[in-house]
Amino acid sequence: MTLTLTAGTDSVVVDPQAGGRIASLVAGGAERLVTRDRSDGGPTMWGCFLMVPFAGRLARGEVPWDGKVERVPTNLGPHAIHGCGFDEAWEVVRAGDDRCTLTLALPTERWPFAGRASHHVHLSPGRLGLTAEVQATSASMPLSVGWHPWFRRPDRGDLRVRVQAPATLVTDRDLIPTGDTRPVEGDTDLRSGPVLGQRRLDHVYVEAASPAVVAWPDLELHVGFALPVTTVVVYTPPGAACVEPQSAWPNAVQLEARGVTGTGLIALAPGASVKISTWFAWRSR
Repeated sequence: MTLTLTAGTDSVVVDPQAGGRIASLVAGGAERLVTRDRSDGGPTMWGCFLMVPFAGRLARGEVPWDGKVERVPTNLGPHAIHGCGFDEAWEVVRAGDDRCTLTLALPTERWPFAGRASHHVHLSPGRLGLTAEVQATSASMPLSVGWHPWFRRPDRGDLRVRVQAPATLVTDRDLIPTGDTRPVEGDTDLRSGPVLGQRRLDHVYVEAASPAVVAWPDLELHVGFALPVTTVVVYTPPGAACVEPQSAWPNAVQLEARGVTGTGLIALAPGASVKISTWFAWRSR
């Protein structure tokens, strides 16, 4: 069963069984997300889902931590991607007209560190607030968190996307970050909010300033975030634009193990918890 939140003329559908994701966002009188019926149905290909306890790609599913190398199941060829909550059933612990809270015990067969995640969703007129709360229940664990919204392109016109970031990560042919950065230029420079057109991006923007902006011909939506989020992944297939705020770089745990600093990886102590937030705020153009 899904949950429908309403605030004024805006509405959100939350699907606890489908990874606790935002299945629909109607803002300014129109659907703004790629919904399940507009996708190939794959669990990473629609809506807006929480990436936890790691965001983006994790090379070979390897987690070097506390002197050992743990492994998680792979779901992108030889690599793992987007955590282990996007296709699990979440428990509803609070539901109201304009807000809800979902929770998930991180499945031990997919994540070798005991933990629990909660997702707080709050809709108000012109704004959707999303907060992830993650606790390490018995041992320390590495953590990164992010959101993966699939914003649909309009039937007429196109999207503009603005990301105020000076650089992107250098990646290998599997799009695994090497630890190096390069300045934005040409198609990767989104600081002026260009029309996407034929740009086919799959890039990790670092040192990003809030907010990123996604603009339809009729609506401007701000993707806001606060520390520790300074990473934004932008992916632009033909029918959508994914603008993904993340608390750390993809593959951060392996990069940190190799001595790369500044990835944003969180070391969560036993019993400790952390809250990380993003928000969408929109207005008619």
